[in-house]
Amino acid sequence: MKDFVPATEILGFFEEGFEHTAWRLETRRDYPSDQATDEYKNFLRGIQPPGDTTDPWFLNVREQAARGKRIERVRLVDAPATDNQRYLLATTGDNIECGEEIRYMFRARAEQLGLPTYDFWLFDSRVLARFNWDDASRRLELTTDPGEVVHACQARDAAWHHAIRYEEFGAGVTSPV
Repeated sequence: MKDFVPATEILGFFEEGFEHTAWRLETRRDYPSDQATDEYKNFLRGIQPPGDTTDPWFLNVREQAARGKRIERVRLVDAPATDNQRYLLATTGDNIECGEEIRYMFRARAEQLGLPTYDFWLFDSRVLARFNWDDASRRLELTTDPGEVVHACQARDAAWHHAIRYEEFGAGVTSPV
């Protein structure tokens, strides 16, 4: 197994990189890839993002879900939520429609639980993929180190148990649209 996946190969990795489950913890307040889009800029001007599930990510999620695979995430949100966090809430419906399950948690609760402060994916409870936001050629840094994987599994279990389903959480966060 390679020890990294470049940003340009992430979608391909998701097509073949796991057998049963892909679980993510999203901890960042802002994602520059979102902020660079016209859709995000329009959102800040009060225009609701159009639903679009034809993006390659969504097509892949739909295909993986049809195969019986689960893709889940917990997103941390500040109080008050950042613009980027509100944008993600506004676009989460597309993810859900395609087969992901996404839950939310306030950052203060995550800190109480001692959750990691870095973004990662956990695949099949065997492979930990930490995000490297500073080097796109090493976007996901992979490890199967048992100690690191067990720590990620514990974080996943705690986060999933305490997180709030998207439908409930979204109703309580103010959006500019």
